[in-house]
Amino acid sequence: MISTIIPVFNEEGSVPLLIPKIVAALEPLGCPFEIITVNDGSTDRSADVLAELAAREPRLKVINLARNYGQTAAMMAGFDHSQGSIIVPIDADLQNDPADIPRLLAKLDEGFDVVSGWRRFRQDDAIRRNLLSRWANRLISCLSGVRLHDYGCSLKAYRRSVISRVKLYGEMHRFIPIYAAWYGARIAEIEVAHHPRRFGKSNYGMIRIFKVVLDLTVVCFLDRWIGKPIYIFGGFGLLWILVSFATLLYVLYLKVFEGLSMILTPLPLLVAMSFMMGVMSILIGLLAEIVVRGYFESQSKTTYYVRDTVNLGPATPNLSA
Repeated sequence: MISTIIPVFNEEGSVPLLIPKIVAALEPLGCPFEIITVNDGSTDRSADVLAELAAREPRLKVINLARNYGQTAAMMAGFDHSQGSIIVPIDADLQNDPADIPRLLAKLDEGFDVVSGWRRFRQDDAIRRNLLSRWANRLISCLSGVRLHDYGCSLKAYRRSVISRVKLYGEMHRFIPIYAAWYGARIAEIEVAHHPRRFGKSNYGMIRIFKVVLDLTVVCFLDRWIGKPIYIFGGFGLLWILVSFATLLYVLYLKVFEGLSMILTPLPLLVAMSFMMGVMSILIGLLAEIVVRGYFESQSKTTYYVRDTVNLGPATPNLSA
């Protein structure tokens, strides 16, 4: 089954046109499908319009959230309530074209686990959206190692085996391919159409750029250091201790060779503060190591993921001392 996930926020004009387009795109495939719309606390008539559409189309399912939680939470709600083995999120504003969904699925059939849409010719503001988006995508690709042209495109296709392991917070829905790459997913990208917005206004603002940067910082930390936090905290700690000793040597040099009294400079204070910062960073790293071990061991989690096995039965715990 194919599950199409549509986060909806104040899109009463778009959804009556979008749902028939999705049905028209999926019916020729001859595969069962469901359309899950997540009303993210809309203040217009979106909830009523969705209810009317669902009364005429049984494959349309509606989830009304208690209030506006944001696109990431709405998308996560759709994932949690979907039943398909393939999941396809799409925006509700008609800028993504449902006619591209079969192309995504065809690429998925080539052996990929994630297929991401690339809005190569975006119909948005040239500076505020397009230019900043290109810079952001290059930054994300560079830091994550997952090379995509368009992380912000909601139109993607996922296998449930990959998406079921992902939990989303903040504005992290755009980073799902990175999460999937952690589990060894094979990722592809194809060009998709993009249309100008016909109804309402965009809910994206400049503040979202800062949220994306902070979320990217979290993702990079989880990717590289979740299993060994002492490396990053300890690394900063050792760096501060080196700064402390280097400053101390400079202070002694000034005292012995220049005859400068230590109390006449702020350098002794810098020595003490940088040494304390180094020790505190190392201690935080040790505490983080304890927390990480509790995280993995209390939930029987592993630091690795197995794609599949051959001639091997279910794993059994190692009970040896």
